Amino acid sequence: MAFTTLLIALLTIALAFHVVASQRVTKARNRGELFHSLPNYYGLWAALLGFLPAAILLVLWSLIDIQLFQHWVRDFYPAEIHTAGGSQEVVALAKVENLVAGVRFGEPEAWVVEASNAWTAWESNSTTFKTVAVLMLSLGGGLFAYRKISNQFRARNAVEGIMSWALISASTIAILTTIGIVLSVLFETIRFFQLVPPTEFIFGTEWNPQFEGAERAGSGGGEAKYGMLPMFTGTFLISSIALVVAVPVGLASAIYLAEYASPKVRSTVKPLLEILAGVPTVVYGFFAALTVAPAIKGIGESLGLTVASESALAAGLVMGVMIIPFVSSLADDVINAVPQALRDAAYGLGSTKSETTRQVVLPAALPGIVAAVILAVSRAVGETMIVVMAAGLAANLSFNPLDAVTTVTSQIVTILVGDQEFESAKTLSAFALSTMLIILTLGLNFFALQMVKKYREQYD
Repeated sequence: MAFTTLLIALLTIALAFHVVASQRVTKARNRGELFHSLPNYYGLWAALLGFLPAAILLVLWSLIDIQLFQHWVRDFYPAEIHTAGGSQEVVALAKVENLVAGVRFGEPEAWVVEASNAWTAWESNSTTFKTVAVLMLSLGGGLFAYRKISNQFRARNAVEGIMSWALISASTIAILTTIGIVLSVLFETIRFFQLVPPTEFIFGTEWNPQFEGAERAGSGGGEAKYGMLPMFTGTFLISSIALVVAVPVGLASAIYLAEYASPKVRSTVKPLLEILAGVPTVVYGFFAALTVAPAIKGIGESLGLTVASESALAAGLVMGVMIIPFVSSLADDVINAVPQALRDAAYGLGSTKSETTRQVVLPAALPGIVAAVILAVSRAVGETMIVVMAAGLAANLSFNPLDAVTTVTSQIVTILVGDQEFESAKTLSAFALSTMLIILTLGLNFFALQMVKKYREQYD
């Protein structure tokens, strides 16, 4: 069976065990027998033991057998491929995998045909054994759980124990994934700093890695520059403009919806605001490039100002509109979470609605509001499409919102698009920029935590 088919079969078996086990306990309870837990817990116990061990085996087997096939198929490579190694072995493996998948490019070599036939045989045998092992383990686990059911068995405790371990495993995977991402980026950054001095990268005011190829080829054209300040300046400029738009508007709309709007208005306006969060960023980018940017350029020129056709102001304004729902929705939920008793107490002391909002509700909701703003900052810093379409790709060190600038994320995408040589400083610079962006994000989160700790108030 294919992976998906086996997974569906496991779910079906688990569901069957759940129904059978819960019905058994229900019938016994109807006869007057006493059980520690509700029938549903006994059903969940049988379903979990019928599904989880078999599913884990299925995933591990599917991951391991591919690795084994890729290792075994090396025995079919000609001697010259083993001698060349590296990219030649990658190409050879691709030929075999394409033929196994039924993709042919001309007439394949004899060794490719032989290797693909062997791979197909291994895959067929592996699928057979995997299907039998997984189904037997599923049935065995379910039957074991079913036989375990008794008056003294604490099914609820067992189910909660399994769920606790599942949650711990999920948390561990998330943490390890984060650590893996950071370490992978960090290692490539170290390789970059072996080619480019850290001081030049951190304090450099010019960014132009495009000359590297010409520089190495000796064809002239200029010297490659790797100064990060222009990108971070552009990121700061565009994000600041976006926050100037999003934070006041989003927070004001949240206060209105939570404290002043009628239930009918709230039920209508809040979904409309949240629709903005579902609009693809490319749509905002088109709007910024085709409407906002020309309008800003026209207004600026009418006032005698020099405005670039792609400006930070256009990108920042549209990005601010895009992140309004993030600020508004989160802040609204946080404000509504403030206990009504606090408002009633303030009204009882003679406070007006505005005084209650400013002096009671907002201080109580401040930690959540700060979290909403930090989320908005992260969204603004990580945005790429709007910047590419509205602000351009020019790495200018400028604080003028009417100039064309670029951001860190836009440059990372630009560098890594297409076929790249990962040994070059140009490609590795993307990882260095990613590392600096991670450090910046961590700094913002640390600052937010300190603010929350400083202004947090405890309410009963």
